[in-house]
Amino acid sequence: MTVLRLHSEPVQEGWLDLYGHLNEAYYLVPFSNTTWVMQDHFGIGSEYFDRSGCAIYTVEAHLRYLNDVRFPATLEIETLMLGSDAKKIWFAHQMLVDGTLCATAEFMTLHYNTRENRTMEMPEEIQAGLKAAEAMQLPDWVGRQISLVRK
Repeated sequence: MTVLRLHSEPVQEGWLDLYGHLNEAYYLVPFSNTTWVMQDHFGIGSEYFDRSGCAIYTVEAHLRYLNDVRFPATLEIETLMLGSDAKKIWFAHQMLVDGTLCATAEFMTLHYNTRENRTMEMPEEIQAGLKAAEAMQLPDWVGRQISLVRK
């Protein structure tokens, strides 16, 4: 499995809840920060936006909270490219603290032209880079849905 180690950051004291844990809303902040770094890695970051007007818009996300995160801690975020096509990118991030998996986040994004207000195909070289980074095997936790009904 191709794992990209692109970003880490310290937990901020302002991110803690009344119990001293990382507040659930703030799990998404370092995942979002990692997505910006990931976009730069694949050539679809801020410079790409300035040049083309195209951006990556998140249309769905699924977070799993697996272990407590307490201050102080450094969050190591790993990225897995799960799949892509000409207009979509499916990826996930894993949050680790001292080697312990604490959370995962799975995202579906669209390549969106902000100047024309529509989705559009990514340049072929970007599509090729995304495809080359795809995980050969998907983790068992991706593609889940939330439900009270057992299937």
